[in-house]
Amino acid sequence: MHPVLQDLITLLQLERIEENIFRGDSRDIGSAQVFGGQVVGQALSAAQHTVEERVAHSLHAYFLRRGDMEAPIIYEVDRARDGGSFSNRRVVAIQHGRPIFNLAASFQNPESGLDHQADMPDIPGPDGLKDLAEVAADHLDKLPVKLRRFMTDKRPFDFRPVEPINLGASEPRPPVKHVWIRTCDKLPDDPPLHRSILAYVSDYELLGTSTLPHGLPFGRGRVIMASLDHALWFHREFRIDDWLLYAMDSPNAHGARGLARGQLFTADGQLVASTSQEGLIRIVDEPRVTRSDPRLQV
Repeated sequence: MHPVLQDLITLLQLERIEENIFRGDSRDIGSAQVFGGQVVGQALSAAQHTVEERVAHSLHAYFLRRGDMEAPIIYEVDRARDGGSFSNRRVVAIQHGRPIFNLAASFQNPESGLDHQADMPDIPGPDGLKDLAEVAADHLDKLPVKLRRFMTDKRPFDFRPVEPINLGASEPRPPVKHVWIRTCDKLPDDPPLHRSILAYVSDYELLGTSTLPHGLPFGRGRVIMASLDHALWFHREFRIDDWLLYAMDSPNAHGARGLARGQLFTADGQLVASTSQEGLIRIVDEPRVTRSDPRLQV
């Protein structure tokens, strides 16, 4: 297995400290704070460690404070309910004695029932599309140094955007985006691991869809963005090491907040998961914004 993917698996597996308490580390991927998807994936992993046989079908989370990449994150799981068919878990992520994130997740015994789904968008498949790293390589001279590393370092995922991306352009476009996603190597047959990794990657690209109609230049440091909440529903079984189409749109932006939604489809058109997220979007005049800027505070 590729080392970057193995590192992601290690990051999501967590260290068990007590029966319902877990410890996780962080990775600096170039964001201003701990990557939100990391905390979502780790919190789901912590919850899954306390549930047997039942399968996660939904999670709802709030980001409370910026995560410190230099400190461990403690995940406390509350076994809120184990009913006849469903289990519910509440997870609080803690750093420096304060909660930075909370999550509620629901688990269900697998059962049959009604079955229908939205149609998969009619867009090109992943074959022949450039990986995001290849796209970024054509525009490196227009990006800040740290953003260059974020765009070009080897990731645990292959990202192949369907729509053309010009990192130096600022042309308004409809708030719709499609990206093919899969891990960069094969994974073991471990469905909870695949769900945790999907939870992790579901935070990539999503909120940025809200900025597309406004022609904001990518990576210029004049846009402050931070996730406020995140929801994810698992509909059908899937493998994150096979291609999934992440189809995203943004129905609204207002009041310094943007709302984005997503659907994830297998290559043969099965809808396997849906997402939604609202995030902070602030526009500033300065060419660069540092991590200590008070406007980064949520």
